[in-house]
Amino acid sequence: MKNKRCKFGACALLLTLFAIQNAFPQGYVKLNGLYALAGIVNPAVEFAVTPKSTLQSEIVISPWKSIDGKHMTFAIFMGEYRRFFKEHNRGWYLGANIGMMAFDMSKPYIENWRLKFEDRYCKGYGMMIGLCVGYEYKFGERWLLDAYFGWAWMDSHYNGYSFDGEIDMHPHRPVQPKHPDPFNGSSEWYPNKIGLSIGYRIFQPRK
Repeated sequence: MKNKRCKFGACALLLTLFAIQNAFPQGYVKLNGLYALAGIVNPAVEFAVTPKSTLQSEIVISPWKSIDGKHMTFAIFMGEYRRFFKEHNRGWYLGANIGMMAFDMSKPYIENWRLKFEDRYCKGYGMMIGLCVGYEYKFGERWLLDAYFGWAWMDSHYNGYSFDGEIDMHPHRPVQPKHPDPFNGSSEWYPNKIGLSIGYRIFQPRK
């Protein structure tokens, strides 16, 4: 399952790259160094569409079956529109993004302003819609640094399991159904992206 998600994400990224390389004047390939330190893969491609805006496609893949006893496998595919205050790929920008995800992980939650994880795990899928703010800095002839932070509304649907593999037939709900039903859903606001990516320009600007 994990290999299929990795192949799907790689194909989606390549198709995006080749489909629009002739349409836009400048493009970068990027890798999130902050996620890489945690062993999470987060490549992206970003293309200019107007003098002050860009489109970015990215994938996020966590290959870890468990971290500190908590399940932590997930894959995200996301598209984002960015509007720069000065010009594309330079300075501050605001972004709007939409994405889809699949996961086998312990559900995170925030308690007393601290991020914690449930003592069980969930398998399912979901979607997200969010906003981000960031700053891009060009250096050298082709290089770019991209620092950003985003927050999103996430809607997920999943089954819950105890760590011994037993499915939870009575997940927490405001109103329990008449008959046992393991399929659960939830919607929350969570950070959906944070990073410091390094980019390399792959296409020259049109003259």
